[in-house]
Amino acid sequence: MRGWDDLYPLPVPPSWVPGAAVGILSLHFIQKLLFPYFWADLRYLLKVFTYGLRVEMYRLQGRVVTVLDKFVKLAEKQPHKPFLIYEGTVHTYRDVDRRSNRIAQVFLQHEALKKGDTVALLMGNEPDFIHVWFGLAKLGCVVAFLNFNVRFRSLLHCVSSCEPKILVVGADLLETLEEILPKLQKDVSVWIMAKDSTFPSVHTLLDKIETASEDPVPVNRCSANNLKSAVLYIFTSGTTGLPKAAVISHLQILKGAAGLWAFGATSEDIIYITLPLYHSAASLLGIGGCIELGATCVLKKKFSASQFWSDCKRYNVTVIQYIGELCRYLCNQPVKEGEKNHKVRLAVGNGVRNDVWREFLDRFGAVKICEFYGATEGNICFMNHTGKIGSVGRTNFFYKLFFPFDLIKYDFQKDEPIRNKHGWCEKVKKGEAGLLISKVNAKNPFFGYAGNKRHTEKKLLCEVFKKGDLYFNTGDIMVQDHDNFLYFWDRIGDTFRWKGENVATTEVSDVIVMLDFIQEANVYGVSVPGHEGKAGMASVILKHNASLDLEQMYKQVVTYLPSYACPLFLRVQEKMEMTGTFKQQKFQLVDEGFNPSTITDPLYFLDNSKKAYVLLTKELHEMISSGKMKL
Repeated sequence: MRGWDDLYPLPVPPSWVPGAAVGILSLHFIQKLLFPYFWADLRYLLKVFTYGLRVEMYRLQGRVVTVLDKFVKLAEKQPHKPFLIYEGTVHTYRDVDRRSNRIAQVFLQHEALKKGDTVALLMGNEPDFIHVWFGLAKLGCVVAFLNFNVRFRSLLHCVSSCEPKILVVGADLLETLEEILPKLQKDVSVWIMAKDSTFPSVHTLLDKIETASEDPVPVNRCSANNLKSAVLYIFTSGTTGLPKAAVISHLQILKGAAGLWAFGATSEDIIYITLPLYHSAASLLGIGGCIELGATCVLKKKFSASQFWSDCKRYNVTVIQYIGELCRYLCNQPVKEGEKNHKVRLAVGNGVRNDVWREFLDRFGAVKICEFYGATEGNICFMNHTGKIGSVGRTNFFYKLFFPFDLIKYDFQKDEPIRNKHGWCEKVKKGEAGLLISKVNAKNPFFGYAGNKRHTEKKLLCEVFKKGDLYFNTGDIMVQDHDNFLYFWDRIGDTFRWKGENVATTEVSDVIVMLDFIQEANVYGVSVPGHEGKAGMASVILKHNASLDLEQMYKQVVTYLPSYACPLFLRVQEKMEMTGTFKQQKFQLVDEGFNPSTITDPLYFLDNSKKAYVLLTKELHEMISSGKMKL
């Protein structure tokens, strides 16, 4: 009797199939072992390539499509979709388009603005910031975003450096206007977002908007002929000096606006912006990114740590933006029930520390942290598309082909790149810290600073590796590990040299804030008479109801830091001064030094002979300054 297998024999696969299956599995395991990020890299590169191809196709067709053009199209395509939500009020795409038309019509009628003229904008976060920005852009004007935290001399410097025809001021910044008005250039026409004015020769805007036409201005006024033409001036934070007006082109806005899309955001997302709109993170990545997606933005007047998550729940926010210390501020809030009960899935920004990154995820749930690197005026950007904690991004052969960059050796003592005997710069090895420089070419141009040729030239490095080459100097020290992940190490201005060694301020502050009584630490270098380099100093803020434990502080720094990196001086402050983008202000602290005769805050000195931090008295300060105390 024949068996079932004899009646219905099973088909025998060709002899090559098992071998092919084993080969495929082997390739899969080899890829996982040797190239674990292959697919993530490929997906990211395809996105970059797709977006670049789209822009190039427009160019080949003789079309220049800007972010403003995209917004106007969206206002036609989805007029009733919310574009902005501000303090509970919804502003649709059509609402914003029509109000910006009104503003354009007002200036068209009352001011002799020409295409390419500059208008300075001094306003806080509110819908009319965007209305004025878009309205002026529709007239073909270059809009200069002024930092509303800057006052007096610095603000006058900002205004004069961009040479505006008009200054538009928000209703809540009239006191700031009053301070600078007497010294403002007489040829600058001043407008305020109000219906009446007590200032002489100052024009009002709100009353004129109400009676203005909603009709679009002539298309030839706003049409761009070149993606590389200037459209914005965005000021650098000026942490170590007066702010500089970075020239922002249509091309840079398009690149910035693609950021949220590149990280996986969609048109269904609701983006929460608490950062100041005068900063590129909020305006280009946030507002521009919202337009690129056709999404909705929730705009906050000012960041509030206590209201942050309640706002996210109220408006069903799915994407948040952060910068600097914002995530840490959220982690420092008292723990509440239901902190993971929200819809936020992406957090996009830069500057979050490793410990805060981990704490944020543990406390607030499965939010994908999308860290990136990019300077306002820079021509290079990195994006951490894999979610590796601590990294600002990742590179590979193909990415470097499109966006050439290098990390070079840097002399912190001379504050300049190291050049060999032939005059060329030298690249650092993987795992070593080096100055990030990015090649300047037709595809990756550097547009410089408005009204300051010297500062523009200062940011460029010539004859780096060969004759005739040109690189943008980011001023940032980075490290590339053996897996090609990039890590921000420090700013060259903040890094100081002591005892012949380089000290990274972030490394020291990260160690200090590990102490349970320290709320915040700001580390910098101060000059000491008779000593080369700068000695480390840390300004600290204590947690609420906590006291300074000098014994624990000493143990912490000597345990976790090399001897040359231990701060010689401590300063206890009530409040930490910050820039408008939530970065620590170091410039003034460096100037003030460690003199107890001029500083009212408690000061302490690391006395190695006593193996302790001791109170820094006037007598001890004199001994240090005269060289009688060994450091």
